Amino acid sequence: MTLQLTNVNLSYPDGDAGRVYAIRDASLTVEPGKVTALTGPSGCGKSSVLAVAGTLIRPDSGSVEIDGVQVGEMSERDRARIRREQIGFVFQNDNLLPDLTVEEQVLLAVHLRGERPSRHREEARELLADVGLAGQERKLPGQLSGGMRQRVNIARALMGPRRVLLIDEPTSALDQARGRAIVELIVRLSRERDLAALLVTHDLATLDVGGTDGADSLIRMLDGELFAQVPVG
Repeated sequence: MTLQLTNVNLSYPDGDAGRVYAIRDASLTVEPGKVTALTGPSGCGKSSVLAVAGTLIRPDSGSVEIDGVQVGEMSERDRARIRREQIGFVFQNDNLLPDLTVEEQVLLAVHLRGERPSRHREEARELLADVGLAGQERKLPGQLSGGMRQRVNIARALMGPRRVLLIDEPTSALDQARGRAIVELIVRLSRERDLAALLVTHDLATLDVGGTDGADSLIRMLDGELFAQVPVG
């Protein structure tokens, strides 16, 4: 499914100054099987773009579409359903629960959809194997390295019929080698699963934009505005 933001604006109250804009007239398109990287200085609005794309925040104006369906103006109930069924989130902090095993972390996504986790155990194990964690199913987060915890985070985001993947600074706590491996994993899974992936990062060294295992395009953001969505290769 294609993810498309068109002429999106998002602002917040700012006391006597009126309103401050987090996003200004922003448009972007992420095609299925592609990874678009979004970069820019802290505070420029990158996380706000992810929140709008993920239907967590309703923009002041503009449209948010997933596969041609306008989702930005849906009711909160319908937007929550879209998030559960179609959108996977990989947050900067892995947010793993300390008392749940690796397998249970991934199955938590099923539980939140109101389904029985036991019916999806094999799917969860296959997904963990796909992210390089075969044999780690019964370990707790405290027994894992930072790179392994991020792989659990990715697996949890992909559990279910996902069509859009939104990733926020996945390499910020990793060294360059592990960070590069995580980006390569995100790219591979997005292509294999035909996901539209939007990746926010400061870490340009891990992107390899246009490379075989790298992001497909790069957008730069400054003061709420998007610049140059450049496909490479």
